[in-house]
Amino acid sequence: MREVLTRERMFRLMKELARSARGAHRVFVVGGGTAVLLGWREATIDVDLHADRDTVFRDVQEIKERLNVNIEFARPEDFVPPLRGTSRRHLFIETIGSVSFYHYDPYAQLLSKIVRGFRGDLDDARAFLRDGLVNPGKFRSLVSAIPDSAYARYPALSRRGVERAVESFLGEPSAG
Repeated sequence: MREVLTRERMFRLMKELARSARGAHRVFVVGGGTAVLLGWREATIDVDLHADRDTVFRDVQEIKERLNVNIEFARPEDFVPPLRGTSRRHLFIETIGSVSFYHYDPYAQLLSKIVRGFRGDLDDARAFLRDGLVNPGKFRSLVSAIPDSAYARYPALSRRGVERAVESFLGEPSAG
């Protein structure tokens, strides 16, 4: 069984990825990793990562074993339709060596968490709003602007279901 990732262990993982990288890269932290780094949770059981180029992960198996951590390669668009402008909304964390680390677009993360709907995801989703990382009006606008054709890639989702989940979440007293 792998060890949980605390904030300290997340930074150790980031340093190890940067140490093994060849060339400049952008690595995006998603999900539980964002929650831990922003102080919303003490730990996560795994970290979801995405990168501009997968070559930054060439030593990830060795790093994963040495640090005894779970690493997944995922981003919100693997589960929900993309939101317009995502590439402009990543939040800078830090540059270590030649690797710049970012929190993946909070709006895309929020959509993924709302659609998934697990308790921990919804707690994180509320934190995105509480900490001002997502503006509810802008979020509604981005979700409503998803083209109908984008849903074809996600057969388990429908525009109606996604928009209903978003409105239900944003209508919660703790989400406003």
